[in-house]
Amino acid sequence: MQKISYEAPGKFQESKFEKIHCLTFKSAIDGSKLVAREIANSIKSKKNKPFILGLATGSSPIGVYKELVRIHKTEKLSFKNVITFNLDEYYNISKDEPQSYSAFMNNHLFSQIDIPKKNINIPNGKTKENDIIDYCKDYEKKIIDCGGIDFQLLGIGRTAHIGFNEPGSNKNSVTRLIALDSITRLDAANEFNGLSMVPEKAITMGIGTIMNAKRIVLLAWGHTKSNIVSRTIEGEISSSAPATFLQNHQNTTFVLDEEASADLTKFKTPWLVKEFTWNDALKKKAIVWLSKKLNKPVLKLTQRDYNKNGLASLIANQGNVYDLNIWIFNELQKTITGWPGGKPYHDDSNRPERANPPKKKVLIFSPHPDDDVISMGGTYARLIDQGHEVHVAYQTSGNIAVSDEEAIKFLDVMDSFAEPNPKGIKIKDLKNQLINKKNDEADPKKIMKLKGLIRKNECIAAGRFLKLPEKNLHFLNLPFYETGFIKKNEPTKNDINITVDLINKIKPHQIFAAGDLADPHGTHRICLDILFNAIQLLKNKNYMKNCWMWLYRGAWEEWEIEDIEMAIPMSPAQVLQKRNSILFHQSQKDKVMFQGNDEREFWLRAEERNKKTAKLYNKLGLAEYEAIEGFKRFYF
Repeated sequence: MQKISYEAPGKFQESKFEKIHCLTFKSAIDGSKLVAREIANSIKSKKNKPFILGLATGSSPIGVYKELVRIHKTEKLSFKNVITFNLDEYYNISKDEPQSYSAFMNNHLFSQIDIPKKNINIPNGKTKENDIIDYCKDYEKKIIDCGGIDFQLLGIGRTAHIGFNEPGSNKNSVTRLIALDSITRLDAANEFNGLSMVPEKAITMGIGTIMNAKRIVLLAWGHTKSNIVSRTIEGEISSSAPATFLQNHQNTTFVLDEEASADLTKFKTPWLVKEFTWNDALKKKAIVWLSKKLNKPVLKLTQRDYNKNGLASLIANQGNVYDLNIWIFNELQKTITGWPGGKPYHDDSNRPERANPPKKKVLIFSPHPDDDVISMGGTYARLIDQGHEVHVAYQTSGNIAVSDEEAIKFLDVMDSFAEPNPKGIKIKDLKNQLINKKNDEADPKKIMKLKGLIRKNECIAAGRFLKLPEKNLHFLNLPFYETGFIKKNEPTKNDINITVDLINKIKPHQIFAAGDLADPHGTHRICLDILFNAIQLLKNKNYMKNCWMWLYRGAWEEWEIEDIEMAIPMSPAQVLQKRNSILFHQSQKDKVMFQGNDEREFWLRAEERNKKTAKLYNKLGLAEYEAIEGFKRFYF
């Protein structure tokens, strides 16, 4: 099979730093469509002969499977001669359990195409331990007997694992039972409703098995993958990062979105790769990078600093060092403001927000019921204090993030209350449902409602603390989220119309939204896409022509300093106020259902992130603040 040489829409700029062919796309959707098209064309090229397809699970390939289903249905692509081999499966898990990779593949692909069941091969997670060695040998032999894998689809984990080949895996390893790394298990905790429920072992194809594939395509989306992607593509080959073995494969392509490729040298520091035309964004990126690298304030950078670090062309094309340093200092200074809604009746030519109208209608979109205070609690409070009409739209109920134990605690309080239950709800029955619920079972609708109400009333309490009237809180409960499981439904026009109706009702001058794009299938990304679709329908309305949109990051990290266009500083008292507003979300404190890869509590990670941003500004030579929240302007 020949390597495909992709042109637009993918961007491929080969550099001396890259040891694996890679392509960057504007979005995961664009990249997924292209990969699906290659698979479809490869199947057709076999002309009714067997095509051996290696498949992966996780969020990364979902877009590819969705596009393959579309091609099957609209272009009549047949999978009758396709034989599939999945990379891996959790051990001691049955194929019918919703967390199994058998269930994943059936949901996302196999149930929607015409592939014969006999052609589907997924490791059997219920193989008896005494039979594992022979079973794995048979799985390996079956791949060889089919002629080897024609096309292998991969994702990549934070440990640089491919399949479940964790750090330490041998380059010649074959299909086997392995112990999962603690980081891998932590990343899977969301799917299993807690770390304790994640299997400790898995059956996986080996590195050697994968490397024998004729064609390999690895998918990676979002900023959380950027570091491991750059290490894999540009670093040294090491068993501590198993994906680096792919450097020795002659027909491998990494397909990335812009965020996943952000740490590649050609994008992070393009001036080290080739000559190009400088613009203000690149100048800002380069000088901030130089200042951070040398740990020097921007006003202290010298011509020698620029020359020794690959920035001689910047001086040659853009003027002397003194002027460059003054320019970047002023650019950074202009982002800092204590007036997130604009400073009324003042010159706004050097401020990130407009002075007029002096009192703005502000609409904050919060994907989950606590993202508003976690990610922009200081700005939220400042907007209220400065007299703007602030509204908060909670896009989802957040009900699955309430533990059963937390729900039982509330039921106990209700059961102990002296007054009779006016609605005749049988509290003891609800408690019994929770106590007897199985791990793979969705909450009944009444329990979902109860958990949603817990989150809703935490929002109301936090809003009350920040002096925001309850009437300004809007609980959208977007339907795509209400499944009772981590896996959500596809958004529909109903989700978009609910969002359109609210924007139409408020007619905001400012919109704030979560711009955390790490996972193309995560709730934050889905909520943002719904909002973008709503704005596309509304953008030609007169009130939208005077509406600005600002994106904040989620709980885990801030925008890069060079990307921040509005920085809101906070005093120690305002940091404490933000902390207290987060703590009103008690169901998310101490025992968090979906902790992510950071074990700190939400209030602490948000606080330390904001303090880190302030320190970075200070190290660049700006004023010293206790903490800073950052925002990036989105133009529609």
